[in-house]
Amino acid sequence: MPVSAPSPPRLQSPFIHRPINATPSSSRSLSARNLRSPSTSSYPRIKSEVDTNTVIAISVGVASVALGIGIPVFYETQIDNAAKRENTQPCFPCNGTGAQKCRLCVGSGNVTVELGGGEKEVSSCINCDGAGSLTCTTCQGSGVQPRYLDRR
Repeated sequence: MPVSAPSPPRLQSPFIHRPINATPSSSRSLSARNLRSPSTSSYPRIKSEVDTNTVIAISVGVASVALGIGIPVFYETQIDNAAKRENTQPCFPCNGTGAQKCRLCVGSGNVTVELGGGEKEVSSCINCDGAGSLTCTTCQGSGVQPRYLDRR
């Protein structure tokens, strides 16, 4: 009674459609057709397991990179365009004067402190050094409203 050779084990992979034979490549016979034009069906195909969450994550990543580069470039262009045009709008906080009233002395330059018993002490304002006004922090004293973005 002839003893048959054991069949080679068959390997399965979740990524490959066709099972892989674990036979050595020398035992396979190649036909003339396979040598001339190998068909795509003779090679195992790899499945692409991409779910919806992966596609969304990749799309968000690409969009984030594009926006991360595009937004700073947009703002830089807008700032450059605003700097090229003449600006004659008066500053809103100081009404174009370049100075704002001191909030501590309310523009008088002096601060009155009641000591008690009806006594009052008047001293020079330490915030504005007795001037009654401070340089406008918005326009830096120029009286012209700065442009932050070009709205055209």
